[in-house]
Amino acid sequence: PFYQPIVNLQTGKIERYEALVRMIEPSGAVIAPFFFLGISRKAKLYQAITKAVMKKSFDTFENLKYDIAINIATDDILTPSIREFIVKQLKELDGRCGVLLEIVESDGIDNYAAVADFIREVGTYGAKIAIDDFGTGYSNFEHVLRLDVDCIKIDGGLIKNITSDKNAEIIVETIVTFAKRLSVKTVAEFVHSK
Repeated sequence: PFYQPIVNLQTGKIERYEALVRMIEPSGAVIAPFFFLGISRKAKLYQAITKAVMKKSFDTFENLKYDIAINIATDDILTPSIREFIVKQLKELDGRCGVLLEIVESDGIDNYAAVADFIREVGTYGAKIAIDDFGTGYSNFEHVLRLDVDCIKIDGGLIKNITSDKNAEIIVETIVTFAKRLSVKTVAEFVHSK
């Protein structure tokens, strides 16, 4: 895992880190997941990668003062062995660091009941839930309304254009207002200027 800091804009301090999966070539070159996660699914290695990133991240952050955020797919939640692994890891972590599980929206959510049940279960172990890449799909608002989430992460595609595209600015303003009215925190990806 690579760890990217998440900064609180009000305090200017790092609140948590997001664990990002990367592959390192023997030459030291860093490979983004775009190039290997699809292949890992076909090769039936995806679950092993998910488990390795989670285990290594929890081991790294269990005695640090920062929380950790980890992406999970809807398939992870619906796959019994992965779900059991996540719950087991949270039990073993026993609150030694805060955990934010970010549900990647690109896969879509068809089984709201199972996802809501997962959210309740991991919540008993202190895990928080975020909807990742908010603003990229038509069903994002439905996810927030139907699931008890703690945070939405506004997609970087909207944020990187916010200073030059009035429509992006309006959409982001709408998302932030929506989140505030529901008492849901927001995180913006791709923040690039004041």
